[in-house]
Amino acid sequence: MGIFTRLFKISQAEAHSAIDQLEDPIKMTEQGLRDLRTDLDKSVQTLAELKAIEIRMRKTVENKRAEATDFERKAMLLLQKAQARQIAPEEADRLASAALEQKRAALEVAAVEVQNLHKLENQVALLDQSIKKLRNTIGKHESELKTLQARAKVVETTSNMNKQLAMVDSSSTIAMLERMRDKVENEEALAAAYGDIAEENKSLEEEIDSALESHSTSIEEALAAMKAKMALNAPPPSGH
Repeated sequence: MGIFTRLFKISQAEAHSAIDQLEDPIKMTEQGLRDLRTDLDKSVQTLAELKAIEIRMRKTVENKRAEATDFERKAMLLLQKAQARQIAPEEADRLASAALEQKRAALEVAAVEVQNLHKLENQVALLDQSIKKLRNTIGKHESELKTLQARAKVVETTSNMNKQLAMVDSSSTIAMLERMRDKVENEEALAAAYGDIAEENKSLEEEIDSALESHSTSIEEALAAMKAKMALNAPPPSGH
């Protein structure tokens, strides 16, 4: 195979691997969950910002209503001073009218803020509901992902085992068993041969020992015979 052919095969394998990874449902699910978590984080941040605006708007309504009440109180005080002749009636009317105008302006601002507040509250409620649904969706997908990962691991393990079993060639296995049988039989025959040689050596030693024992017995008999002969041929003692 030429170098360019090998490079083409390698590139082709890497491309197939990349496609497999893109089509991997587990990786796709994990990426989808990451996207959902990103959306959830953004939604929670937006909800917090909207609630902060809601708090400020409520505070503005309270302040404007309190301001309107205060201007009304001041207008009444001005009229009371005019009745008590503490200030001129014309001056009291002018200042009281100005106070009532400030009261009206404050109440108008409060009314606008209340309308805006109601709209914002609806938006906050809808966003809060969407966040809850998104959390439930993420939790459901995470549970499904765990199940999918467990199933994929089982499938991968089973597939690898099946591949290994499929790669086993029955004929080659039988051939290996036959070679092993021949080797064992050869070793058994060799061991038996060494045993026979050991028995032969042992028999030869026994024959030598037997011959030695027989030879020793003949010498003893010859010695005894010689002593008997010497006794017969010996001269009689001289004192008799």
